Amino acid sequence: MCGIAGVYRKSDSADASQLHAAAQTLRHRGPDDIGTYVDGSFGMAHTRLSIIDLTGGHQPLFAADDNLVLIANGEIYNYIELRQALIKKGHRFSTHSDSEVILYAYLEFGDDFIKHLHGMFAFALYDRLRAHLILARDRLGIKPLFIAEQPGGIAFASEIKALLKLIPGAPEINPAGLAQYLQNQFSSERITPIKGIQRLLPAEAVRIEKGVIQKRWQYWSASEIETVSLSIEEAGEQFEPLMETVMQEHMRSDVPYGLFLSGGVDSSILLAMLSRYAKEPIRTFSVGFKSPDLIDELPMAEDLATRFATRHTSVRPDRDAIFQSLPYTVWAADELMRDYASLPTALLAQAAGAELKVVFSGEGGDEAFAGYGRYRSAGIERRFKQLLHPGSGGFRARGTFRGRWPVKLFGPALQTAVKVARQPFINAWQTAPRRWSDLQRMQYTDLITALPDNLLVKGDRMLMGWGVEGRVPFLDHRIVEFGLALPDKLKIFNNQGKYFLKHWASKFLPEQYLFAKKRGFHVPVRQWFTRDYCTRLKACLPRHEAIKTWFDSRGVEALITSNKIDGPVSRMIWSLLQFVVWYEIFINGNGERPPVKLEPLDLINK
Repeated sequence: MCGIAGVYRKSDSADASQLHAAAQTLRHRGPDDIGTYVDGSFGMAHTRLSIIDLTGGHQPLFAADDNLVLIANGEIYNYIELRQALIKKGHRFSTHSDSEVILYAYLEFGDDFIKHLHGMFAFALYDRLRAHLILARDRLGIKPLFIAEQPGGIAFASEIKALLKLIPGAPEINPAGLAQYLQNQFSSERITPIKGIQRLLPAEAVRIEKGVIQKRWQYWSASEIETVSLSIEEAGEQFEPLMETVMQEHMRSDVPYGLFLSGGVDSSILLAMLSRYAKEPIRTFSVGFKSPDLIDELPMAEDLATRFATRHTSVRPDRDAIFQSLPYTVWAADELMRDYASLPTALLAQAAGAELKVVFSGEGGDEAFAGYGRYRSAGIERRFKQLLHPGSGGFRARGTFRGRWPVKLFGPALQTAVKVARQPFINAWQTAPRRWSDLQRMQYTDLITALPDNLLVKGDRMLMGWGVEGRVPFLDHRIVEFGLALPDKLKIFNNQGKYFLKHWASKFLPEQYLFAKKRGFHVPVRQWFTRDYCTRLKACLPRHEAIKTWFDSRGVEALITSNKIDGPVSRMIWSLLQFVVWYEIFINGNGERPPVKLEPLDLINK
């Protein structure tokens, strides 16, 4: 797991000092090594977290008499098999790095080479002879990559904060990205919160020549998946060897690994699978909160840890630990993304990062096998929502800010931008194959919006903020293809989501771990917005320049003084608080790293 950055100027030479500054900004992603390369108008930088080939995997990597140059972030899980196939075709490797197969796959297969890579990755491959650069991102968007098209050329980086070191001028807010964040919890598609910065889409590649994008292409799409007719027994027979292959590939590592154990279905299955193949007890980590309104999740996870004899750590942060971690978490997230679960995930990553470089987690199981409750909403409910909010089949139809609050809170620019904030969901729904069921279309909508732009932002950035690589076997594209192709009756049965996966796992996990009510990382933020804290918030938040620029300060004051801080109101207040924290770090602070512990109100009230 690493950080990458680079520039391809139209005429000027690449600036080595800029590349060094970008690399320093990405040191949390790669604390073990830095490598740079400059060739006239092209330059790249790499920071390395050593996982495979600890001594020989320095990047950039070279091939073809040094005419091919590569920097990569992520893991190519099938590198052993691909390397053997490429050696048989006459290619000679100089390292044991998994990333080196990218170079020789390119030499062997041309533009189709990315299809041969199984894994999570974002990379930059520079072909000196053709003077072109290829940027690509993995199929599901597990690893991030951002690009900025400027008058002087192209810049790219793993994170926005590094890209800010490579482009001129002060960063400006993109109202479309801000509106999507406020309503949807995250921005999506190419849109980011900063003008001029785009994200490369999952499964997308671009070719750049002389500082200009010449071609974009999608090398994989979930929309090509065909539904299969299988019994639950037939599905199990096919899934068993697939899951074994995926797990064995994901377990390839030259360093120890652990597991984030929530006690839910997906992490429980991973624990059982890891325990099956591991030679020593698994290192596990869990988090929980004590709150009168929440079920304490730690006992279930701790019981599982005991059952599988893991070396377990439970993390139980209090209110102050959560609030004081917010600025660092916002910095690590890079993008505007309001997901309460980022906070406990970051604290777990901090605990794991003290001793490990690799941690498994269960992201993707709900999208691939239909585990979310929103997939089980009644048809009549979705038809009613479709009438009120057309375009997405009544799915993901409502935003966070609703009722009187958008008019009361949003300034003119946001009033305009918020009208199309749902467009990514509409686009996803409309591009899903018509031959699919509504359930598949809901899964697909999440797979290309909420998964890469929210869940995986949390999964990648929270862990990399502490120098930890996250591995997510349920998001191996072969697992996703298998799950999406299953008939609906194997996904939802008797109003139970993930039915096939639970049935398959019942041979090695007791039912109480598989059929309990779905949980997750629940954070009792509503209870933590005490009267005293809201009074302090009211004294500073409405006066902040970010609020006065984009919102109506009087409306923000009214929101904070609402008679009851209920769920929707607390989400709106948290969204505004997090936006102002992000603004201080990325707009006023140009992405500089804040202290690990810092009270948010001290940051925004300085």
